[in-house]
Amino acid sequence: MEELDGEPTVTLIPGVNSQKKQMCFDWGPGEMLVCETSFNKKEKSDMMPGCPFIHIIRKNEDVYSQILRKLFNESHGIFVGLQRIEEELTGKSRKTQLVRVSKNYRSVIRACLEEMHQLAIAGKDPASDRQFSIQVSSLSAMELIWNLCEILFIEVAPAGPLLLHLLDWVQLHVCEVDSLSADVLGSENPSKHERFWNLVTVLVLQGRLDEARQMLSKEANTNPTSAGMCRILGDLMRTMPVLSPGNTQTLTELELKWQHWHEGCERHLQDGTFASSPHLESLCKIMLGDEAALLEQKELLSNWYHFLVTRLLYSHPTVKPMDLHFYAQSSLDLFLGGESSPEPLDNILMAAFEFDIHQVIKECSIALSNWWFVAHLTDLLDHCKLLQSHNLYFGSNMREFLLLEYASGLFAHHSLWQLGVDYFDYCPELGRVSLELHIERIPLSTEQKALKVLRVCEQRQMTEQVRSICKILAMKAVRNNRLGSALSWSIRAKDAAFATLVSDRFLRDYCERGCFSDLDLIDNLGPAMMLSDRLTFLGKYREFHRLYGEKRFVDAASLLLSLMTSQIAPRTFWMTLLTDALPLLEQKQVIFSAEQTYELMRCLEDLTSGRPVRGEPDAQQLQDDDVEITKVEMLRLALARNLARSIIKEGSLEGS
Repeated sequence: MEELDGEPTVTLIPGVNSQKKQMCFDWGPGEMLVCETSFNKKEKSDMMPGCPFIHIIRKNEDVYSQILRKLFNESHGIFVGLQRIEEELTGKSRKTQLVRVSKNYRSVIRACLEEMHQLAIAGKDPASDRQFSIQVSSLSAMELIWNLCEILFIEVAPAGPLLLHLLDWVQLHVCEVDSLSADVLGSENPSKHERFWNLVTVLVLQGRLDEARQMLSKEANTNPTSAGMCRILGDLMRTMPVLSPGNTQTLTELELKWQHWHEGCERHLQDGTFASSPHLESLCKIMLGDEAALLEQKELLSNWYHFLVTRLLYSHPTVKPMDLHFYAQSSLDLFLGGESSPEPLDNILMAAFEFDIHQVIKECSIALSNWWFVAHLTDLLDHCKLLQSHNLYFGSNMREFLLLEYASGLFAHHSLWQLGVDYFDYCPELGRVSLELHIERIPLSTEQKALKVLRVCEQRQMTEQVRSICKILAMKAVRNNRLGSALSWSIRAKDAAFATLVSDRFLRDYCERGCFSDLDLIDNLGPAMMLSDRLTFLGKYREFHRLYGEKRFVDAASLLLSLMTSQIAPRTFWMTLLTDALPLLEQKQVIFSAEQTYELMRCLEDLTSGRPVRGEPDAQQLQDDDVEITKVEMLRLALARNLARSIIKEGSLEGS
């Protein structure tokens, strides 16, 4: 049984008293509806709820942040690009490409962090300022953790270069020194500034010894009595052995040079070279890696990982990756001194120094407010082949599980769902089924949005979802009396029943108005008219009108008769068809043959007598009103006259 991480946090809903009222709730994919019921826990009816509101509780509020939406959009392109170049990543170029991808992710975090910081500074609303400050802290932590993971897991820096990377890491993320430097150097006499020695000390703590030497030269110029000591300390800073990126010296050579340099620093300290200047003496002790001297600068170090890197720089410059966690743990213990407990960020960084990737991901999942960070970091580490052995007990690996969670959160947003589609695409086990479930829940608020959803489904051969969306759009179109659009969607959905319903609406409109709407659509149905008998009839009936309009009476008459005799025409429409035959029966030229006339007569008698027709057992008798009686009499007369004319014509032809 898995160990629980702790009690879940309690979300308080303003105005809701869960102690006195029973709560009713309903889960959704990205949010939950909560309301009070009218019954209390003691089963005593109380018909007036205290809070007559329905509350929406969102699982992921960050998708509604304008700045974080930029983070999601920008990182989406990086993610998709990484999946596409996976097959091309081989050998040394693989590591280079993965480091580049990691830096691209970090640059996106940094850009959003800076924009959020500006908003936090410029804000006037205390509530939004507080929210911006929280998000700034969250983004800062994300960048800090990601950068460390990049150094340890992706760069996989060996002893020597490892310390250089960690120095860059601290210098990038402990940036108060820049504002301090601007403040001191902007004064008339920097060396007399009250925080001058704070600046020099911070520069030494961060390993920025060239800048520290420049500051000491200002002190030497202003204060001749300390010029000699400043020059000696400056020389020690200048000669400190450091493994530069382009240097070819071995670690052994570096250790020998560093030991020699370290002894020189210690000799000056023992000889009392800096005894008359407490500041310079303190700097020399820091450069010797004296833990007591370093801990005196807690305020300037600001955090334990800065203390760790400074301690390594001046005590263990060739530290190996496997030894990092020993120094990290001791640095954390020394820095906190038992006065406070580690924060969640401390636990995450410690897990990274212990090279426990899964613990890093777990702690980040608990501490951070959304799944963006863990999903993208895990995906990148998976491409580094660092998570291959870690499968989850419910059928998916860690990478896929986190990507599914992140994509699910994106689908809660009205536009970010489009990004979520690609994340589902790159989850080979459960991505397809998750996409199908989520895409059905997208509200089709506009036809433009519906077309986007439809395009996504069609590109992935999601037949059921395509049919469902088309049905929804067809229903909306019918409700808005847009019959052409409704017919188009029902054809696209291949829904015969709905196509029949819309076709009936077209025919009813024709009976009422005497003309068809959406002629372009009906004229160009093509093979789609075979979807249902009623749709076939609609298309053929329109073709009859077209032939009649082109004065191709013989073809029009044959088509009209075939519509009736083939039983494809609905019985309720027979009188309309027979009425359409009247002008053809009254033509000077004989259009209907004797045999065709007999068929028309039979149809008229079937209609007037109410005899059931195959497929329509509930046929009703023709309405017995004056208009209908007149129509029937006119048809009988016209049919009788046409029969006589056709018999005479056919007899004359046979005689000749």
